Amino acid sequence: MANHKPTIDERLDRLTERHEALTQSVELLLRSQSDAKATVESLLKSQTKTETMLAKTETMLAEVVGSINSLARIAHAHEERISGLEDGNPR
Repeated sequence: MANHKPTIDERLDRLTERHEALTQSVELLLRSQSDAKATVESLLKSQTKTETMLAKTETMLAEVVGSINSLARIAHAHEERISGLEDGNPR
């Protein structure tokens, strides 16, 4: 078969097909970018909520540790008092 030189119409058809394919690719890329942006925004909101919850948890933990320390001091004082009573030394 001899070399077939494409006609102007064939060349325009191929160019049109390529343009349509490129347009679809750009649309898909834009949709993917939009989805990624929404995902990032959602993750940032979740991170903010997590940080808030962590701060509250740290505060509550500090309060619990303080309470445990107070109870330990009270228990120690009672233990000394009971030991003193057993030894005949009321305090």
